[in-house]
Amino acid sequence: MKKENKIIALIEDNVFLSNLLKVKLENEGFKVIQVFEGNKVSKEFLKENEVDLVLLDLILPDRNGFEILKEIKSDPVASKIPVIVLSNLGQEEDIAKGKKLGADDYFVKVKEPIELIIKKIKGFLKVEK
Repeated sequence: MKKENKIIALIEDNVFLSNLLKVKLENEGFKVIQVFEGNKVSKEFLKENEVDLVLLDLILPDRNGFEILKEIKSDPVASKIPVIVLSNLGQEEDIAKGKKLGADDYFVKVKEPIELIIKKIKGFLKVEK
């Protein structure tokens, strides 16, 4: 499937990082919807925007990413959307909690290069590399 057809919801409150990821992903041919506040994300939002993958920060204003992840993965339709957590919460307990709630992958921001994250996204979306 072509990348141009794939929509990524980028849920990240750090404007600099969000813009950097958006540019990198768009350069790879993806469409990116940026969301800066946790309370703007819902399973309905994901379905209405036909999101193919979610990049989710856990520390957000108004609502934390664990709550968002739990909501997404509790819905029969939205739960099929891969969710990659991208957070500075790097403790084993946080990673285990994220995976237990249904995160398909978990990256600690300060430890992973953006190129690796993009490679993982392409793998989840089964696009041409």
